[in-house]
Formats: sequence, structure tokens, C-alpha cells
Amino acid sequence: MRRTLREIHEHVEGTVDPLGVAAPIVHAQLAWFAHPQELAERIASLSSDLWRLQEHSWRRAVGLTNPDPISPNIDDERFADPVWTDMASWDLVKEWYLAVTHHMQDMLYNTPGMSGKERRRAAFWWRQWINAAAPTNFYWTNPVAMRKAMQTRGASLLRGYGIFLGDLQAGDVRMTDPHDFEVGRNLATTPGAVIFRNDLLEIIHYAPTRAKVHAEPVVIVTPWINKFYILDLVPRKSMIRFLLDQGLDVFITSWKNPDAGMRDVGFDRYLQDGVHAIVETARRFTGAARVHAVGYCIGGTALSMYMAWANRRFQPEDVPVADWTLLTTLVDFRKPGDIEVFIDEGSIRYLTASMARKGFLDGKEMASAFRLLRSNSLVWHYVVHGWLYGEAPPPFDVLYWNMDTTRMPCAMHSWYLRELYLHNRLIEPDALAIAGEPIDLARITQPLYAVAAEDDHIAPWHEAYRVNNFVTGPKRYVLSSSGHILGIVNPPVTPPKRKYRVADAHRSDTAEAWYAKAAEEAGSWWTDWMSWLTPRCGELVDARAAASDAYPRLADAPGIYVLER
Repeated sequence: MRRTLREIHEHVEGTVDPLGVAAPIVHAQLAWFAHPQELAERIASLSSDLWRLQEHSWRRAVGLTNPDPISPNIDDERFADPVWTDMASWDLVKEWYLAVTHHMQDMLYNTPGMSGKERRRAAFWWRQWINAAAPTNFYWTNPVAMRKAMQTRGASLLRGYGIFLGDLQAGDVRMTDPHDFEVGRNLATTPGAVIFRNDLLEIIHYAPTRAKVHAEPVVIVTPWINKFYILDLVPRKSMIRFLLDQGLDVFITSWKNPDAGMRDVGFDRYLQDGVHAIVETARRFTGAARVHAVGYCIGGTALSMYMAWANRRFQPEDVPVADWTLLTTLVDFRKPGDIEVFIDEGSIRYLTASMARKGFLDGKEMASAFRLLRSNSLVWHYVVHGWLYGEAPPPFDVLYWNMDTTRMPCAMHSWYLRELYLHNRLIEPDALAIAGEPIDLARITQPLYAVAAEDDHIAPWHEAYRVNNFVTGPKRYVLSSSGHILGIVNPPVTPPKRKYRVADAHRSDTAEAWYAKAAEEAGSWWTDWMSWLTPRCGELVDARAAASDAYPRLADAPGIYVLER
């Protein structure tokens, strides 16, 4: 009977509500009805605000000014145009929308009798509905759209219709015009050569920009959920060019975009034929005994596992990595940021079944999920400005890269979601065995330089900090301003645009204790990183060409895998 009921539950869950959209909201409603006293207090609070709003409406109706009783959140740009305040009718539309939606969100976040995760899930999915219903998203309730249509004699609507048709054809709300950029033409233009290729990745070695380079190379493990050239955008933003200009010899991973034929590729292959492959290729190419490894996002998580694997596989003096750098990386997934709304047993079971049918997870599905985390700024902003205002999105290299999605092989991604995100086994000593070795982060003794971003909603900095509590050896931690991308793609400029906090970290420190002692610096953390990294990379030697007789040029950078759709 229990087995039958479980099968019925899983069938209903998988077909009616596979991603858990409705269930948390229903649970929240039932929880409020089960707590009548708390519900009465909330209704009283709402009634008080509605009376203030009613008074505001009466005053505006008779032509009197009155301060807004409810203001938009500081990052809410939807009602920035003065018409939403200056004209009484539109001011009331705005105020009533904000009053209702703010109270709905507050009630969901404070639902009694529910776990914090379930509250956040309910609030997230309800927020998608109330964001979609905003008056700014519709022509007849958006005074700015109507004003632009009148000023342009309908031309803005005609342009908007063209943008709508283009988005419809693309199957996405485009954030920038894809024709503005081309990889290898005005993105990823740093000269170099593909010197190694297997069925999983290409390894690019970049041509030096200085006559002398440090003897020991830098290898960069990039995330395979996006393409590598986020670190090599236009020249002035390129981390690759910056490293070369510091006299570093740089190798980077460019992962293949998987298809159905790679459905059975597991994480062991990504570690052995990916991370280990670039480490060994760089060592053999340069003749150096050790490399200096860098991992970004999920590439950093893979690098963390590799470091634990290597410290188990090799004798201490033979570990092929001298030190390592992590960029916005999680190893502890207990609170993985806003993406936790998609992580539960039912959602992962649904995604796994979907991947099993196709052999992969389509990159557009993942990109859509991440865009929902910031739907006002990453979806509805482009709907309003494109479809209603007729404004073509401006060229933006980061957004072009964000739309250049990749796929995930079924076996690897299912394992990653279940073992790391769902069960959080990476922080458990020897709970995971990868490529024949049990993984324990405490075995890692090599010096670590770790960077997080204060506005990162994908790898929240408090959680990214926790790597310092698991690994041994010296650690330096940096908290950059901005978010997951711009906190890392952060070249030095004059005058400084951003700032960062930096201090050594100790295994017993909490994130709050580290923050209290960290010094705030203006500018880019790249300069601090170079002060830490370059003295470790050995003496200066004659610069090496991008390719060699032993490792001939298979293709010019950026290679062919990055161009696969």
C-alpha cells in the first residue's frame, strides 16, 4: 500500500506540479488557516496600511499632494518615471499594486509553521506571478508606453512588434542583439592556440605578450554550464590579457557542448579527462613540476574536488598543483542561494527524467531558470523596453555571453545535482568517491586564494566563505563588490569603479568574524591577486610560443568547441 501511494504521489507530482510551483503556495495558505491568531494580526496590519492608502487616494483625487505611503524597493526601476508620481491616476495604480504585492510577499516570508526553505519557495513562485501582473507590463496600464506611442506617432509600437516577432522566432526574450557580437571577431580575440583536444574539452594556450614569463604556468578551469570566454571578452575586460601582461603563462579549458551521444559521461571523466588533463598538459608543455590552478564557479567546485583527489592520489611532494584560486565557488551547498527554489527531490527527479529522454539538459532551460531568479531585471525589463517602448537592447558583451548557452550531459549533471546540491556530500569526509579516490577537503594543504562577490545570488558570499572552514593550509579571502559576473570580470580602471575587502582567513573563523577584520580597498582585487600569485610562479624565463613541436597548433584560439551550438 505504501509503495502504491508513493508511486501515485510521484506520478501526480511529476505530471501536475513537477517543479513544485503550486505546492508551496498551497501549503502556505493551509498554514495561515491553521494559525488564525497570526492571520488576524496580519489582516489587521494590512487593514491599517489600506486605510492609509485610502486616505492617500482621497487626497490625490481632489488634487492634493501627499507622500507615497508605500514606496518601491530601492532596486525596483519599474516606476522610476515621474508620471507614476506626478499624475494622480497612475500614482494610485502604482500604490495599490505595491500595497497588495508587498503584503503578499511579506505574508509568504512569515508563514507560520513552515520551514524557511518552503517559505522562500512559496514566495519565489508567487513573486513570478505578481511580477508578471505588474501594470508596467501592459500597454493600457503603462503611461510611458502610451506617451512614447503618441510622441512617435505609433513608430515605437511598430518597432516593438518587430522586436516581439524576433524574440518569438528566437524562442527567448533577447537581452542583446546576437548580431552585435561574434566569438573570435570581437569577443575572445586574445591570440593563442588549441594544443590539446579530446571528446570533452579543448585546451587553449595563449601567446605571450612579454618577452619573459614566469616559469610555472597558470591553468584556468572554467565552468561547463557556460562558455569560457567570459574571462576573455573585449580586450579591456579580458582577465586572460591581464594575466598575460603580468608575465604569466596561461592555459584554459574550453569544454565541448554535449549532445545526446554524451549522455553517459559522468563526473569522473570531467575530473580525469578535463581538470587533470589541463594540469598535465600545462606541466608537460612548460616542463614545470607544478602549476597554479584557478577555478571559476562550478569549475572551482571541480577544482576543489580535484585538489582533494590529487592530495589523496599523490605523495605530498608530487601533488601537481602548487596553489589554487577559487572565484565565486561553492563547496558547501546547504544554502546555495536563490537557486535552492529549484532543488528538491521532486524537481531533481523531474529534471533527471527529462535529461534521460534527451540525453542532456538544454542550456536554454538552465538559463531560463537563472533569469527567473531576477525576473524583473532579466525578463520583464526587456519585454517592456523592447515590446512596449520599441527600444532595441544595447550591445552588451556579458549578456551576449549569457545567452550563448551550453548543454549538460545527463549522467554528470544528475549526479552533480543530487550529490552536491541535494545531499551536500562534498563537505562530508570520504562520502564521495571520484575517479577511484575518496574525497576529503581537509586533505588539501596547498595555499588558497578565494574570491566571492557581495551581491552574488548564485554563490552567496557567506556560503562561498565556508571553503575556508574545510581546507587546511594558508588562505586569503576576498569579497568583491558587484555580483557573480561583474565581481570577477573586474579589471583595474582609473578612477576605481569598485572596491573589495581582503584579509587572511583561518579555519575557525566565521564569515562575520573575517568581515570584521577585513580591510576595505578601492579598485579591483586583481591587483591584490597578482601580488599574491606572481611571486609564487617561479623565476622569469624566455616566453614560450603558443604551440610547439610536441603540442602542435590544432586550431587558433578560441578553438572550435566554443563555436558549437
